[in-house]
Amino acid sequence: MASSPLTVRKREGRLAPETVAALNADLSARFGNRFSASDAIRRQHAHTLTWLENQPPDAVVFAETREDVVDLVAICARRDAPIVPFGIGSSLEGHVNAPHGGVSLDLSRMNAILAVNAQDLDCVIEPGVTRTRLNAYLHDSGLFFPIDPGADASLGGMASTRASGTNAVRYGTMKDLVLSLGVVTADGTFVRTGTRARKSSAGYDLTHLFVGAEGTLGIIVEIALKLAGLPEAVSAATCSFPDVRSACNATIETIQTGLPIARIELLDTLSVRAFNAYSRLSLPEAPMLLVEFHGTEASVAEQAARFGAIVAENGGGNFIWATKPEERTKLWKARHDGFYAQMALRPGARPFATDTCVPISRLADCVEETLEDIARSGLLAPIVGHVGDGNFHVSPLVDMADAKEIEAAEAFASRLAHRAIAMGGTCTGEHGVGQKKIAYMEDEHGAGALDLMRRVKAAFDPRNLFNPGKIFTV
Repeated sequence: MASSPLTVRKREGRLAPETVAALNADLSARFGNRFSASDAIRRQHAHTLTWLENQPPDAVVFAETREDVVDLVAICARRDAPIVPFGIGSSLEGHVNAPHGGVSLDLSRMNAILAVNAQDLDCVIEPGVTRTRLNAYLHDSGLFFPIDPGADASLGGMASTRASGTNAVRYGTMKDLVLSLGVVTADGTFVRTGTRARKSSAGYDLTHLFVGAEGTLGIIVEIALKLAGLPEAVSAATCSFPDVRSACNATIETIQTGLPIARIELLDTLSVRAFNAYSRLSLPEAPMLLVEFHGTEASVAEQAARFGAIVAENGGGNFIWATKPEERTKLWKARHDGFYAQMALRPGARPFATDTCVPISRLADCVEETLEDIARSGLLAPIVGHVGDGNFHVSPLVDMADAKEIEAAEAFASRLAHRAIAMGGTCTGEHGVGQKKIAYMEDEHGAGALDLMRRVKAAFDPRNLFNPGKIFTV
């Protein structure tokens, strides 16, 4: 007998008022003051940093233990209510929106650092731990966790979106640094997806099925992470170029020659202007690379010399070095505050933030074509990028009262995504799909692969309880 195909239930609209009332009664009885249905709390948990409309949940639950999550899944399954995981709400693609209502599961109180295994260079944490808190905890151990998106995101959220950051070119992204996960599935089962071993050939790689799943397959309640040793020597610098293509070409050559650079970040002229104003810097207003080298004193000096030669060959120069810790901290804080610096260029506007990633050989082409597109569109849209792995961000600043401007920004974002995909790249390098990038998934993956993703979803969550309306349509 042929088996029936796996399918995911399609959700229509939001929960009925009587269902919400019964759900909230159950949640109040189980969670007490860790349950809220207040308008302010619900709106806070649908907060989006960009232009997307907020779609609040019907209720919010603040989990503190794995058992809380298991019980919440049981209640929501009984009431057929969606569950939307929430870390700190720093995602940019609508991941925390609740288009079908249900419960926002706030995991920020599950913030224990359960173990640090210094000899093995790993740790085990709960999902609400943020990257800065983990690194503060690790400081005296001589270890650090290198992934650093602009926001001080929760590590559960970072795993769920397969995040990366300025150090990714040297240390990898979340997919490289997650060893295993503890996950609560749609039937309330707790599952560990792997061990702390650095490699395994034992069965399916369940860990990396959940990393990047954006909470659509299960709820992450525990994470084992690889750590790195603090480098003996660190040196950072900025260098300027006559144009963005020259900066990108220097980046491409740096990567292709195998220089083990730790950070290499692109700023276009508009972004430099924004950083100067917001972070009180005095960088030359020209296309620029921000770089950092890690290693021994001798290796850092060698890397810097090799990089300097590449920069000169591509018409760049005007190096400004930051060798003291406080100088480096100021520089990289400015980079991490870049999103807010860009927003300050046009007070009152909303950022139409998007990101993409292409093979490194196509970086200069993609960025240059994007700059030309920005000029034609008339948008105010600064560019920054973790360009060492071909990833860059564009944030058109849009007057949400101007329908033509919104239309222009939407059309621009669509062209950017399709441009990157046509160059062998992706519609999102690190933001994730959420709601905004669903439209590009078939173009990037093809109908067959997208159907396979839906069947994976059906196997794990056929009732579509976990974060419905994200990654793909049903």
